[in-house]
Amino acid sequence: MPSFPVPHVHEQDVEKLARALDPFGAARSLLKVGQAWMDHPIDFAASITRFSGDLVALQMHMWKRALGMPDRDVAPPRSDDLRFADPEWSKNPFWDSIKQVYLTLTRDGVDMVYEAPDLTDKERRRAAFWAKALFNAFAPTNFFWTNPVALHKFVESRGETLARGLEQFVEDVRAGDLRMVDPEPFELGKNLATTPGAVVFRNRLLEVIQYKPLRDQVHEVPVVLVAPWINKYYILDLEPKKSLVRYLLEQGYTIFVTSWRNPPADMAEVRFEDYLTDGVDAIVDAAKSICGVPRVHAVGYCLGGTMLSIYMAWLNRRYPNPEDVPIQNWTLLASLQDFSQPGEIEVFLDEDSVAELTRLMTRRGYLEGREMETAFRMLRSNSLIWHYVVHKYLYGETPPPLDVLYWNTDGTRMPAAMHSYYLRELYINNSLIETDALTIAGQPIDLNRITQPLYAVSAEDDHIAPWRATFRVA
Repeated sequence: MPSFPVPHVHEQDVEKLARALDPFGAARSLLKVGQAWMDHPIDFAASITRFSGDLVALQMHMWKRALGMPDRDVAPPRSDDLRFADPEWSKNPFWDSIKQVYLTLTRDGVDMVYEAPDLTDKERRRAAFWAKALFNAFAPTNFFWTNPVALHKFVESRGETLARGLEQFVEDVRAGDLRMVDPEPFELGKNLATTPGAVVFRNRLLEVIQYKPLRDQVHEVPVVLVAPWINKYYILDLEPKKSLVRYLLEQGYTIFVTSWRNPPADMAEVRFEDYLTDGVDAIVDAAKSICGVPRVHAVGYCLGGTMLSIYMAWLNRRYPNPEDVPIQNWTLLASLQDFSQPGEIEVFLDEDSVAELTRLMTRRGYLEGREMETAFRMLRSNSLIWHYVVHKYLYGETPPPLDVLYWNTDGTRMPAAMHSYYLRELYINNSLIETDALTIAGQPIDLNRITQPLYAVSAEDDHIAPWRATFRVA
């Protein structure tokens, strides 16, 4: 009988395959939880006993509702969970039972993740994130036959809602994206970024836009706005009623804004510090030169604010005399400096996932803006993914034309070298808050050296830069 050689499988090859199939460690995180419980069978039995008690309570609840008796929910929806807001989910015993089974399993399943023994807090948070993402995906609201609202709309419209939903599904497949907004109604210069301005400076990384004054007399010191380079500049100039640029112009300020280049593959080696020297420093120099002043006001939004913080420390090291620093005062809008608790985005950022992402970016030369957007949407999968699956495909509804959602999908690429450095040094190593741990453009960075007045704004419900983390800078 012929024999066949059995190839030897190296452990490192298995690990490499696992990283390729699961680059963010979702399955590995959940398997760690399972292994932790298996290593503590007595604790696991106690947890299952508590879970069994909830199942008994759930069964009693379902019997009472079936008999027409009122009863309190075993697992009430969170106040911000709008999936079950329709009255049909509560008044109909059948749909109420489906809702309660799902919510009870979700609550107890996530609780078991958080209670798993021998794991670090970060490991629990990571596993809980992926557990919640899995439960979110299998919510009864996401499926036609277990969603009473979808069934009602289907009957009421004689099938038109599902037909429209299928059309929108096909359109999204062709676009390669679950679109939150139709891009057709939006056009820069017509209903977005309508404030008059002109490009007054350009280099390999950015264009500087100066806006036309709206008052006869303006303040002497101009304002420089540093936008994040993962999205377009016009978040600061949406429609007129939602334009920070227009508001500041109406107050009599001269405004300059960064418009970052969308880098091609041949810019793969552009470094993080280049965004400081050829970006923030360049716009400050341009504003000073054009206005003929020694100092400016500076405002940084999101990632632009993080770079502005580094720039301020860089300037204060470069100019020992605070009077020589070309920033009079500065403002941060939802910007991180301490990355020790960056929110749920940490689930995508550990040594393995950053290494895998770096390999991907090195091959391609950049990270696509759409890939970053997908990660951000995963952080709020109910509202930014499944909401649109349900309302577009099951209800046949067309999403409203929201300008901020259009901006959110209009991302830019990030050069491989720059983004890899940013993820590793700021998110993984949290080097920015360590004295002189970073050296940028020849200067050791120490945030404690900054002496200029700061006004910091945090956003209460920001899932990218949580307010508790951004508030620490103050």
